[in-house]
Amino acid sequence: MVKDISIIGGDLRIVKLVNMLKDNYNVRTYALEESTEIENINNSVEECIENTDVIISAIPFSKDGIKINTPYSKKQIQIEELFSQANGKTIIAGNLTNQIKELAINKNVQIIDILEQEELAILNAISTAEGAIQIAISNIPKNLCGSNVLIMGFGRIGKILAKMLDGIGANVSCEARKKSDLAWIKSYGYEPIDINNLKNNLARFDIIFNTIPSIILDKEKLEQIKEETLIIDLASAPGGVDKNQVEILNKKYILALALPGKISPKSSAEYIKQTLENMFISM
Repeated sequence: MVKDISIIGGDLRIVKLVNMLKDNYNVRTYALEESTEIENINNSVEECIENTDVIISAIPFSKDGIKINTPYSKKQIQIEELFSQANGKTIIAGNLTNQIKELAINKNVQIIDILEQEELAILNAISTAEGAIQIAISNIPKNLCGSNVLIMGFGRIGKILAKMLDGIGANVSCEARKKSDLAWIKSYGYEPIDINNLKNNLARFDIIFNTIPSIILDKEKLEQIKEETLIIDLASAPGGVDKNQVEILNKKYILALALPGKISPKSSAEYIKQTLENMFISM
């Protein structure tokens, strides 16, 4: 049973997580010294992890593939440095690239991408959907109620976002590729739009939310979108919108990534804690 945990780097949700875990675990921290919510921060990576087998780190783990993401510290921690000192230990972080995973194997570190845990992915979709709606409300000159909205993709985020928007009173359409998804969309009472018919439908929407991490809105499709339509891209790289063309065509576009950590860090920390504790049972 896990009792000792090291936490290195991370954003506000990780700061909140530290305070949620410390009542039931022996928690040691590093590279969070600029947060006013955390006390007793260790002086080095080595000191922080010397008596623990489980290390929790940033989500995303790194922005450049070289250094750990440490927005609450001026310390720069090389990923390779951490892995070298964490030989035989388990590191849990988020948005891990294949290169980082391969380095972990070479350094005899078990590394787990917590964002690949289905439980957390579903819970995070709630925060992402709420954040997307907040962005939409702040950036359109009309009510969401009665607006024509399109959700591209009908995965975890698409399903939850559609339900929330429908509850607000928006006219919800959902784009999908799979026939089974189109059938589910219809069964929920939303308008299904086959991806093959997308181009012919784009002109009538006030807001378009994209959840697909693949370029769907290219030049040809962007040209069909009204000038006043707001496009909100929620998908990880490369996103679903041709960014060069959206600028050339002067479309209203917002790239909205990592919303759980920005919009609702406390709830996000609670979801991470719940997921971690379920993972700890099998460790």
